[in-house]
Amino acid sequence: MMNITPVVKQLLIINVLFFICSQLVPQAEVYFSLHSFQNYDFKIWQLFTHMFMHGNIMHIAFNMFALYSFGSTLEHFWGGKKFLFFYISCGLGAAFLHLGIGYYELQKVLSAASDLDLSNETLNQILNATISDNQVYRPDLFEKDIVSILENVGKLKLLNQESFDALFLAARNNQIPMVGASGAIYGLLTAFAFMFPNAELALMFIPIPIKAKYFVPGLLAMDLFLGFKGSSIFGEGSTGIAHFAHIGGALFGFLMMWYWKKNQFNRNRWN
Repeated sequence: MMNITPVVKQLLIINVLFFICSQLVPQAEVYFSLHSFQNYDFKIWQLFTHMFMHGNIMHIAFNMFALYSFGSTLEHFWGGKKFLFFYISCGLGAAFLHLGIGYYELQKVLSAASDLDLSNETLNQILNATISDNQVYRPDLFEKDIVSILENVGKLKLLNQESFDALFLAARNNQIPMVGASGAIYGLLTAFAFMFPNAELALMFIPIPIKAKYFVPGLLAMDLFLGFKGSSIFGEGSTGIAHFAHIGGALFGFLMMWYWKKNQFNRNRWN
């Protein structure tokens, strides 16, 4: 097994420190997780910091094992600077696709409440209204908040069950943050399959080794299926995983690998 490389080691340490901090200071989730553009808690630095945040011990353990396993190999061939550039770029790609898909879904959901003809300011207030008691989602709390908002703009009489349900779903989706290095990890997986297509990989629940050139596309196909199935547009089978972030990280990773190969740039170390 390859020894851990310097940048991978530093990334592991940073991720662990962020995880410990988030457990000791719960408010860290608000500042460092990635919120949607319409969320009042969105900050530009979250495009970077979200990839160092994790939801639980299994989440960070799986991602850090993958970072060590695939990242060390790639850094060995590329050098630290090029590896770090690739890793961060894939994380950003994951964030942008996740936010883009989220915005598109939000507009589709809100179309059911278009009869209210709400201004952007009023809509943003509703999207950030109270939806839970920090344990369960509470339509009653949401209703209490938006009644006063709609009264102030003279739109309360237009509210019906369909538009209420649409606004509640939109607010819920708007207030669920994204965390994790998975997007960047999927970029590493894609790069690994690009460079070592015949290397055999296996997951704990798939004990049979599968070549990387089949394993990674299969994993992405599963993410794509689950992403569509779990979206508010295509179904109700949400897994609680940001599948489109995985796709975004892999897509950016593939595009960079394709560009580097086309220009023979991937043969050069940046150190």
